[in-house]
Amino acid sequence: MGPTDRARIIAAMKLQVRRLLHGHTETIAGTVYGTIVVLSMITAGAASYEDDPWRLVAIVVSGTVVLWAAHGYSHGLGESVRVRRRLASHEIMAIAGRESSILLAAVLPVAAIALGAAGLLSERLALWLAIGVGVAALAVQALRYARLERLGSIGTAVAIAANLGFGVVFVVLKAFLAH
Repeated sequence: MGPTDRARIIAAMKLQVRRLLHGHTETIAGTVYGTIVVLSMITAGAASYEDDPWRLVAIVVSGTVVLWAAHGYSHGLGESVRVRRRLASHEIMAIAGRESSILLAAVLPVAAIALGAAGLLSERLALWLAIGVGVAALAVQALRYARLERLGSIGTAVAIAANLGFGVVFVVLKAFLAH
């Protein structure tokens, strides 16, 4: 593998990380919701991480999948009642696809936790990295919202502060629960 190949791989990886943090305009709600859900599961399971780090990976992944399924199911039910008919399979798939941002919100934090579980990072660093990535995702989504709404400097700062407020709650909880 030559330097050009490595550069392409690194560029592709950076693009994927950016997409996972940034999301899509239609999926901002799912990204924020999914990030908050993932942060809450990481925080709640942080104390047991040192005993069995792979267990936390399993908890976050399975919990996120269950909540995504429940979220999609409830949206499907609501939409079916709203239109007063059974939804077609393509409509159900559209809901599942739109709500997939909940699943995607777990990718980077889970990757950080897995790096710690695999011994490639210290477990402590991996946990803080997972939380940091989640908090960063919340900030990015707030900035996206502020730009979409064409908020001024103060409005942008308020939007970012509101989203970061959620993130800070999890940082504080993790600090108190895991120590």
